[in-house]
Amino acid sequence: MSDDDKALLHRGDARSSPYPMSRLAPAFQAPELADEVARAESMLSARTSAKLRVIADQIKALQAEAHKVLDEARDEQALTHAECAFKRIPGKVYHLYRRADGRTYFSMLSPADWNDSPPDVFAGSYRLETDYSWTPAERLDATDDTGQVVQQLLHIGGLAADDDRDT
Repeated sequence: MSDDDKALLHRGDARSSPYPMSRLAPAFQAPELADEVARAESMLSARTSAKLRVIADQIKALQAEAHKVLDEARDEQALTHAECAFKRIPGKVYHLYRRADGRTYFSMLSPADWNDSPPDVFAGSYRLETDYSWTPAERLDATDDTGQVVQQLLHIGGLAADDDRDT
């Protein structure tokens, strides 16, 4: 036996040996070990695939959200660049019209102010927000329940302020 072979021998207690050291130790059969390894590999593959599917779904959702953000930014940029002959004031509603050549402009006059016969095609009404974003008039009455959702999450997580817990 070479020195390398002797270095590989287990020198500790028989109970901690990585291989059987007694004739009374259970015998390990190669096919059983191979089946066990195959089962473990199969389970590992299934778990890994499931986790990767979740990540792929999250990536798709994030891509969709990114496209939505970019579309909104493009729309808001078009509104910001529309012609305007007056100072825009946050909180006010302005009415967008499109000329025959495709250029857009804001007016303080709604189609009703023009007796429903505006000089150009009406493209929509928008409120200028304090952060200089634009909210379409049809969404002005929509309630934003984001604050309520956040409060519910805080209550569930036990992070709400003591005075909020009474409600």
